[in-house]
Amino acid sequence: MEMNKIFEEKYRKRIEGNIKRLLNINFSILKIERPWAVGDFFGNDFEKIFGNLGLNYSLSFARRAMADLAFTDKNGFYYVVDVKTHRLDTKFNMPNLTSVERLARFYEEDANYFSILKVDYLANGTRAEIKKVTFAPIEFFDWSCLTIGTLGWGQIQIANANVVKIAHKNSRKKWMLDLCDTMLDFYPKEIGKIHERVEHFKKVRKFWEKKTS
Repeated sequence: MEMNKIFEEKYRKRIEGNIKRLLNINFSILKIERPWAVGDFFGNDFEKIFGNLGLNYSLSFARRAMADLAFTDKNGFYYVVDVKTHRLDTKFNMPNLTSVERLARFYEEDANYFSILKVDYLANGTRAEIKKVTFAPIEFFDWSCLTIGTLGWGQIQIANANVVKIAHKNSRKKWMLDLCDTMLDFYPKEIGKIHERVEHFKKVRKFWEKKTS
């Protein structure tokens, strides 16, 4: 299949600029914190955002767990988009992106793209002042700005929402191999933590066994 151009640098930057401009026109502080509202915004302004890149927007995915909106292109590629809004005057933010197990299954199909739309903003009265928009597939997010959370199989997280590094020439294969190496290092450490917790509660149990009532 011929790859769509949306993640080529010049097209991606144009798309990010269009999103920033339109959000600055339309979004209040109340709306920017609601991913479903951003999904509706995409539906209403899809052609203004992407132009003539041959995409087909679908709202049917917007309420499902993996992402907030989705679209396809004329070549059969399928893009799901996870919306993350980040208020720049907050000190620290570590947003979840997706489960490592779910992403591994999703990426078994080469035509699938898990993408992040990160919107950095400030409050200007009741209006959201959009300062920066980042729109990229997860494999463009350098591992130096990602971490793994302990929920379930493990959750890919942005380590600090104030610091995001995009490597737009990353290959999916290399990024997924790095993911595998990260998890093969992560799980043994979690096993060690579990052993420590088991031993701790053995001691707690012995303490309570000695109680008379």
